[in-house]
Amino acid sequence: MKPTAYLATVRHVRVAPLHNDFTYRTCTWAIPLNATDPNHVLPWWHRGFVRFRAGDHLGRSPSWRQNIVDFAHARGVDVSGCDITALCGGATSGYAFDPLTLYWCAAPSGESLAVIAEVRNTYGERHTYLLQPDERDIAHTEKCFYVSPFNDVTGSYTMSVPPPDAAGFDIRVTLHRPGSRPFVATWRGVRPQSWSDRLRLALHLPVAAQLVTARIRVQGIRLWLRRLPVQPRPHHREETT
Repeated sequence: MKPTAYLATVRHVRVAPLHNDFTYRTCTWAIPLNATDPNHVLPWWHRGFVRFRAGDHLGRSPSWRQNIVDFAHARGVDVSGCDITALCGGATSGYAFDPLTLYWCAAPSGESLAVIAEVRNTYGERHTYLLQPDERDIAHTEKCFYVSPFNDVTGSYTMSVPPPDAAGFDIRVTLHRPGSRPFVATWRGVRPQSWSDRLRLALHLPVAAQLVTARIRVQGIRLWLRRLPVQPRPHHREETT
């Protein structure tokens, strides 16, 4: 399997304490983490703009795959023999920022052993969750990380994380608090089919990561101008392998 590019749509819906709904388009990649450097098998017309670097993700080893194996092993799950697929953005024009990277770890039999969710915020911090979804690809986990300045770290997540396939992917993350679901994010992608799709992908590629960061900051300014209270940011100890 080679890296696969998708045209993606991200939607954030905040319902409390005020309503805010915004959507943006980006490009997302499914990357097989095997012995082959994904940069070596990118289509030549992408190589000038997009790179995939282990240092942009979890761990300190120069091997992206080994970092994932070590992280899971430290939490009692052996994924060393698994097919591991990452869903993420690339570093575009030298800059990388992924709010969410997902890793599917599947045994040779096809059984899913784990899904790993690596979450970043715009303060340069990250937190990584090891998930074990049920037969419907649904996982639950406590919230442990300050992502938005307008949301504290209370509550829990339900994550719908079916693996990407040749047609696309469909991810949903819902924040739960007692009696409410104050925030829902969806991340959906499809393979480009038409010339207009391919053109849209080509226009996003050189600055996709930069656009993600800019859009998040613009939305943060808008919420602040609407007087949404900023929550104190606790100290976060970054998880390592």
